[in-house]
Amino acid sequence: MKIFAKDKDGHFIREINGIKLPFPLTEFMKLRKLGYIFSALLMAVSLFFIVSKGFNWGLDFTGGVVFDTHFSQSADLEKIRGKLHENGIESPIVQTTGSVQDVMIRLPATDNDSGIGDRVKGMLQEIDSGIKIRSVEFVGPNVGEELAQGAVYATLATLAMMLVYVGSRFEWRLGFGGIASLAHDVIITLGVFSALQIEIDLTFVAAILSVVGYSINDSIVVFDRVRENFRKIRRLDTIDIIDVSLTQTLSRTIMTSATTLIVVIALFFFGGPSIHNFSLALLVGIGFGTYSSIFIAIAIAYDVGLRREHMIPPKVDKEIDELP
Repeated sequence: MKIFAKDKDGHFIREINGIKLPFPLTEFMKLRKLGYIFSALLMAVSLFFIVSKGFNWGLDFTGGVVFDTHFSQSADLEKIRGKLHENGIESPIVQTTGSVQDVMIRLPATDNDSGIGDRVKGMLQEIDSGIKIRSVEFVGPNVGEELAQGAVYATLATLAMMLVYVGSRFEWRLGFGGIASLAHDVIITLGVFSALQIEIDLTFVAAILSVVGYSINDSIVVFDRVRENFRKIRRLDTIDIIDVSLTQTLSRTIMTSATTLIVVIALFFFGGPSIHNFSLALLVGIGFGTYSSIFIAIAIAYDVGLRREHMIPPKVDKEIDELP
């Protein structure tokens, strides 16, 4: 199997019909079946974990107790988490809300929620005697269930709108391939969180929607170049046009993904616990989104019948009647 295409003289192809390539032509489409097998295995494993282990739903979905507090000085979030852990409170969410003195604390629901307010206030006063508890709110599981349904509906609505957009702008086969690649990225990201039992909260939903937007943008760049090359290059088959287009956009894809992943990795290691899950979801989703835009989206569009005539509008001869 050739990774780089050569001409009849054995030289790497760098130019086709006047179209200059950034580096030798890469025959991506010959690797698409391997990509299908790899993706099918990943999705099967992801679905297995999703069905067998389920998800570790966070407080946003299961309910709990929310404290709105104001410290007399800058709050030490790590110290607050440590104090809560020392007193047997597991998985607290502690984050600032605006200023370094305003802190929101979310605790999981327990059977002894009636006295939780006084308990937590006593713990926090050991850290800062001047702390003020502005409010204590109890969020029931019904609210969490509504949030979960809303998250699912938001994701499905986003996928549907993406399908309509890509199908109307390009061609329904490209729309089908684009949505298939989005589903691929989302399922694998969900599978990773299910396998590792990482807590899922509303920031994770925001990350999934960000992954969807990033992935479809990457695919649209490829689709646009394919359409452009169908009009420029007349003597090549569809599969060769796709390889040329992927080769031309590969440097852009690598640079964009690399710079994005650098930022996401920095957030993952240095962003703090409050955005840890968000950055992890982006890390997994963007990584596989880059892969799927090359080996899934356009490959599926080709295998369901994408051809040159689908991307070039037919010429219509108009007869103009002369007025007497």
